Amino acid sequence: MVKASDNNFYRRARFLASAGKSAQFPQDDGAEVAFAGGSNAGKSSAINTLCDNKRLAKTSKTPGRTRLINFFSLDQHRRLVDLPGYGYAKVPEAVKREWKQLIEAYLQQHRLRGLVIIMDIRHPMKDFDVQMLEWCHYYRLPAHILLTKADKLKRGAQQISLRAVRKLLTESGFDATVQTFSASRQTGLDQLVEKLNGWLELD
Repeated sequence: MVKASDNNFYRRARFLASAGKSAQFPQDDGAEVAFAGGSNAGKSSAINTLCDNKRLAKTSKTPGRTRLINFFSLDQHRRLVDLPGYGYAKVPEAVKREWKQLIEAYLQQHRLRGLVIIMDIRHPMKDFDVQMLEWCHYYRLPAHILLTKADKLKRGAQQISLRAVRKLLTESGFDATVQTFSASRQTGLDQLVEKLNGWLELD
């Protein structure tokens, strides 16, 4: 039994494989939760904070290194999956299309338990964020939004952004949960762990 407030289980995360095309995906024989987010939204920091390992999900200023889907094993039957960051302005349109096709192929082929969508709390619900939510709706995939970098705003402004996103979700008909999160201060970590524990049937 893993307590909802205990992220010790996620410290087990170890690199398993990288895939640049669907033929390279590991066999879908367990429970997976994936993370998606725009460039500079704090996706790698969120994963590393969850797993208490600053070197697990690597960040790079070289766009070519972000094209891969990275798989991390938690145990024999559970994995975390790091999807390529989207929206990098300097990447050619052809590369952006490749990323989009790779992510969609993954969503089609793997039976995810849930998708964590990372958004900068100061700039949430960008076009590709909405597209990820649309994919979740289409594939009937549970979604949980992390409004990251919450430490950059005062608490009142955090709550305004949180309420605005919830309102947009309701108006759009998206069935997704949302929370604030700060990797640097580890605020919201317990709530994230509780959500993942439920998806991965750890409670």
